[in-house]
Amino acid sequence: MERKEQAASWFREIQLSICEQLEKMDGLATFEEQQWVREAGGGGHTRILRSGRVFEKAGVNFSEVYGPLPAFLAKETGLAQGEFYATGTSIVLHPESPLLPIVHFNTRYFEMSDGKAWYGGGMDLTPIYVNKADTDNFHAGLQRICQRHHPDFYPLFKSWADEYFFIPHRSETRGVGGIFFDHIVPDVHYPQETIWGMVKDLGVSFFDLYASIAKKYLGEPYTDGQKAFQYLRRGRYAEFNLLYDRGTKFGLETGGRTESILMSLPPMATWEYQYSPEQGSPEAHTLEALYYSPG
Repeated sequence: MERKEQAASWFREIQLSICEQLEKMDGLATFEEQQWVREAGGGGHTRILRSGRVFEKAGVNFSEVYGPLPAFLAKETGLAQGEFYATGTSIVLHPESPLLPIVHFNTRYFEMSDGKAWYGGGMDLTPIYVNKADTDNFHAGLQRICQRHHPDFYPLFKSWADEYFFIPHRSETRGVGGIFFDHIVPDVHYPQETIWGMVKDLGVSFFDLYASIAKKYLGEPYTDGQKAFQYLRRGRYAEFNLLYDRGTKFGLETGGRTESILMSLPPMATWEYQYSPEQGSPEAHTLEALYYSPG
């Protein structure tokens, strides 16, 4: 089986598996499905869960697109004009409760007609209220997964995530980080089986890693003030996805289905002019924890 067929087949399988686990965890809502076709070649399968007991919105996408390499992508990457193929799975969970964190996970495979190919992806956590124990638990889980495949992976991918998941106009990180990787080309140093093994391990481990944190807060009461802060934090999430996220840009500029691409946006968000939390409050602690000034 060719790499692209292997990747697409597995991405479809993990989409279904994760949807089943999320429905079971939610216990109320179920995923609605839409198949879509890309005019220039390929298409995808979008699954969305809305107004659940645990998740206000959960999106789990699969896509497989191909055709002539867009000019903008050739310019950005330095690739020669030719035919491209890209497939992947993308997941974003927006919980109902502000005590549960937002989480994002995606994996992808990209191949050119001249044989050049690579893998990419990432997983990161965006809590509404930063909790050190949850952050440590999340990163420890990612470190275990990466180290099962190569000692370079976690420190390298964590560093990339710290740089990537950053909102420069706010001088703050999108959340508490995770891992991010792109253009990982199979070679002697990182063999195909090593990279592909890690990609699959991340997909299989995603639900348990997130659930280990989320289940701590299921059923816990929250206030209107906490819900209002959640809407503000979701606004920051939307800003990053619309202004800086590579996947969003790639999907929109290659003629993907807009509704599927923007499924990562929260169902409700707010922007309060010059918001300033009370000093010493949990809200202030979160903003202080996420503030970052490069250099």
